[in-house]
Amino acid sequence: MLALLTNLPHDQLVQQIRDGGVLLVLGMCTVFLFLVILIYAIKLMSVIINGKDTKSTAAAPAQSAEIRTAAPAPAAAVANNDAQIAASIAAAYDKSGK
Repeated sequence: MLALLTNLPHDQLVQQIRDGGVLLVLGMCTVFLFLVILIYAIKLMSVIINGKDTKSTAAAPAQSAEIRTAAPAPAAAVANNDAQIAASIAAAYDKSGK
């Protein structure tokens, strides 16, 4: 590949490097523009979806308060479950005779 570039006349080599630079900048601008459009499209969809969601569930704050007060109960159940699992493992270990 390098041998092909060294055999080119200077003017042609400079022109190819310029063309490559233009294609590089054009490609990067295209990707950047697409990403900007994608970000705004996602934000617009989020506003549309959240707007419809808040209008349809007006009683949601009352329900969420009940959910928040009930959240610590599963943590205690998990701790109790861990104790039961540990006891089961110890019992199985004792039965195996090891």
